[in-house]
Amino acid sequence: MNSSVGSRSTASLSFVAPLACVPVLLLAGCMQSRVEESREMPTHIAKGEAVVILAKPQVEGAGAEDGFMDCVSDELKGGKSNIVVHGNNEFVDKMFPWFEPGTAPAKPEAIAALLTRPGVSEKVAATGVRYVVWLDGSTQKTDGGGSIACGAAPGAAGCIGFGWWEKESAYEATVWDLKQAKSAGSVGTNVTGTSAIIGAVVPLPFIARVQSAACDRMAAQLRTFFTEGEGEAPAGETAPAHVEPTKGTSQ
Repeated sequence: MNSSVGSRSTASLSFVAPLACVPVLLLAGCMQSRVEESREMPTHIAKGEAVVILAKPQVEGAGAEDGFMDCVSDELKGGKSNIVVHGNNEFVDKMFPWFEPGTAPAKPEAIAALLTRPGVSEKVAATGVRYVVWLDGSTQKTDGGGSIACGAAPGAAGCIGFGWWEKESAYEATVWDLKQAKSAGSVGTNVTGTSAIIGAVVPLPFIARVQSAACDRMAAQLRTFFTEGEGEAPAGETAPAHVEPTKGTSQ
């Protein structure tokens, strides 16, 4: 799923097919996904430059879950594009205390002032990090219903009923260019999925792995964001979007 966009333009990808959920649910969880990208300036990873993925600080708590950040990092690094991803905890430790949740810059413009502090620019250069990706979002249960009952008796056991639940994974990645002290753009992904358990003697689960799907789509779009930044459409134009459905999975 690839898209490239012009300066300060937005491309949105979406797929909605509620009627397709019924047959798909019989095989696996049913999912729908949407990916959005907004680019404010060209981006391209040069040799010796790296990306670091951090949880966006919140007023209360932290940003995206550690597991989701690790998943996106693992999916993004290496491969054909050969993107170098710096470990997030290692980066925060090396830059202590400037990227701790309570002291991290709130705006990309604050990076310029931060780099003027003694030793900070040298520490950033030592890490090789060019782009900081701030991840924000979560995976939550949004709906559910039905019931399932299980019982056992001498020589027999089983379950009967039907239960279902819906989850949503909504995440946004904001990309900062440390070299230019500016926001380079953002990438967002939203995946909703319906899972179910059918009680037919033996419980049959059909699980929609929404967070795993959101990770795959986020990593793929970020990879495009960094590797196709030199081929975006002219300013004010939006490149055609390619849309694909999200298939269910029973992992």
